Amino acid sequence: MKAYIFPGQGAQFVGMGKDLYEKSDKARELFEKANEILGFRITEIMFEGTDEGLKQTNVTQPAIFLHSVILATVLGDDFKPEMVAGHSLGEFSALVSAGALSFEDGLRLVAARANAMQKACEIQPSTMAAILGLDDFTVEDICHRISNVVVPANYNCPGQLVISGTIAGIDEACEKMTAAGAKRALKLNVGGAFHSPLMESARVELEHAIVHTEIKAPICPIYQNIDAKPYTDPQQIKHNLIAQLTGPVRWTQTVKHMLEDGATSFTEVGPGSVLQGLVKKVDRQIPTESAALPQ
Repeated sequence: MKAYIFPGQGAQFVGMGKDLYEKSDKARELFEKANEILGFRITEIMFEGTDEGLKQTNVTQPAIFLHSVILATVLGDDFKPEMVAGHSLGEFSALVSAGALSFEDGLRLVAARANAMQKACEIQPSTMAAILGLDDFTVEDICHRISNVVVPANYNCPGQLVISGTIAGIDEACEKMTAAGAKRALKLNVGGAFHSPLMESARVELEHAIVHTEIKAPICPIYQNIDAKPYTDPQQIKHNLIAQLTGPVRWTQTVKHMLEDGATSFTEVGPGSVLQGLVKKVDRQIPTESAALPQ
């Protein structure tokens, strides 16, 4: 079975999507529609902007979404997923590509999500850190024993778990993780505690938007971040999307479940190849590739 996976924030780079815009009339049409919906020319930032400009959450998230969804659209008949999953933001790209969300509604939700997350970051100074070389149980146990808010946020692959919380909590957690034998406890250059209770205000704001957006049954199961299980029921998909903002991204578990359910290859749709690397950390033998424009 062919699995398609969609990256999240952090996969962006200046120039992303430019080849799509230049080579495909359909892609150009969708990019221009996106500029109209967003109210600014995101294409200029994506194609010719600066790294700093592209790092702004209200730009990064729609940019990665657009690259992934437009690439999947341009693939046409070559895009035949039997299962899909997306890492954090990528879950929205996966839903649009699998026919559960319209392009327009997906983009509006992603823009609303980015803005809500940015506001939540401004309410409470917070951050994240990557913990390398410890098992999940040890990381979870240390987080649980810290008085400040610190939680596991991204289960990326075996031996790589990102934690999220207050600045003081993350500082304390990094010290304790290192003492417990972590190879590295690296604070990330992010301005917020994504996938933690500190995103509650964003969850509430996004919930209203998701509830009032039409989601249909996808053409194949989507393995959702919150519990790494496959779903096709629109109401359950909505519930899981809402829970995603304050819950962890269970990517390791997602890849394992897709493999158990018969995935024979993984195709990453979007900028970069980060997810392929994470898949290989779960199963070194499984074929992976990047989606590419038809020649």
